[in-house]
Amino acid sequence: MSKYTLYDTLWDSHRVATLPSGQDQLLIGLHLIHEVTTPQAFAALREKGLAVAFPNRTFATMDHIIPTDTVARPYKDSQAESMAQALENNVADYGIPFFGPSSQQQGIVHVVGPELGLTQPGMTIACGDSHTSTHGAFGSLAFGIGTTEVQHVLETQSLALSRLKVRRITFDGPLPRGTYAKDVILKIIQTLGVKGGIGYAYEFGGTTLDAMSMEERMTICNMSIEGGARIGYINPDETTYAYIKGRPYAPSDANWDKAVAYWNTIKSTDQSEYDDVVHFNAADLEPMVTWGITPGQSVSISQSIPTLQDISGSDQKTTEDAYAYMKITPGQPIKGLKVNVVFIGSCTNSRISDLREAARILEGKTVQPTVKTIIVPGSQQVKAQAEAEGLDKIFQAAGAEWRNAGCSMCLAMNPDQLVGDQVCASTSNRNFMGRQGSPTGRTLLMSPAMAAAAAIAGFVTDVRDIV
Repeated sequence: MSKYTLYDTLWDSHRVATLPSGQDQLLIGLHLIHEVTTPQAFAALREKGLAVAFPNRTFATMDHIIPTDTVARPYKDSQAESMAQALENNVADYGIPFFGPSSQQQGIVHVVGPELGLTQPGMTIACGDSHTSTHGAFGSLAFGIGTTEVQHVLETQSLALSRLKVRRITFDGPLPRGTYAKDVILKIIQTLGVKGGIGYAYEFGGTTLDAMSMEERMTICNMSIEGGARIGYINPDETTYAYIKGRPYAPSDANWDKAVAYWNTIKSTDQSEYDDVVHFNAADLEPMVTWGITPGQSVSISQSIPTLQDISGSDQKTTEDAYAYMKITPGQPIKGLKVNVVFIGSCTNSRISDLREAARILEGKTVQPTVKTIIVPGSQQVKAQAEAEGLDKIFQAAGAEWRNAGCSMCLAMNPDQLVGDQVCASTSNRNFMGRQGSPTGRTLLMSPAMAAAAAIAGFVTDVRDIV
């Protein structure tokens, strides 16, 4: 059996050349683009008089700047409208497939790619967005890239990259009641740190992940970047294949068996060698909540915010900054922290299973009138599915706002923003200072179920006490 990991196999099979710098030039199988990181890249192509190398391997959607409360054009924000028009013009000029607002397939790029079957095992995938690691849930190597690299992929369908080490992270055992994939990844980041993955690709596995749906696995891989890893991936299996089969861009019937046969050859094996191995036990897991200004600053719902004495010396400055910015007291319980806003959405937790779980918690209950609660599906297809199941009615009956698809309050490059120093219970992926639109807004990351529970209570609470 090979000592290679899936990472090694895919890296070598996509390597075009090794450069004098020591980096490898890798072929990129799938390039996903959106409106924020592409205008300058396309402008550079025009300046050079170049075409897009492989428009059939490039797919576009609109997500970051699109308002979720209206579809009316032009957008009130002139910069957003300018970005939208630029993307629409660029995809038309270069013959790139576009999942725009009128397509009924528009949505967050990391939701749209998988649900259309574009994301498949064995691929290298690039997108001008840091959370491209999401696609690694399918057994692919997925890279978040910057605008300059977007230009390079458009020009050459390749990237110059440095090879990473591989860390195997296993989580074993059934998830305890009230815990979810979001709690798993928050626990991993809390333990290994936000810089722990620098220089690594994270391979996630173990019986906990084996039992997860693809949507749960995407949540895990989505936040690999928050742990410092450039890539996070999970080996493909029957769950992966069942999710992909029959989707619009999945291999056709004639090629399906051939594709699965290949996908089965790329997996890591029991003989694979890793640079590091870390084990977790699901039995130790509780619902997790961040309290600070990095995704690593989190505690279980039964715990208190750590004191400075609990923190190692190198992290004490960040901890002191977090105390001041978040306006919290060291040692106070995380449970009971008041919230002003609840946001359920983002590329981390806006899929149909996330919305079903939020609806399960909210059904028959009412959100606190002082808590603005917005629920944003990750795509037009997710929105349609949720409405077909009546989830929108449950949300609205509880007092929550049901929105159109988009990135919304995660990055807040749209009208969905915090005001002043509001505290937001959020299912997104980052709790950086000013992340959700207000330079003083405060973000607490948690699962959709925990966010729904906070909306009902008006403060951070244990979802296990709600249902």
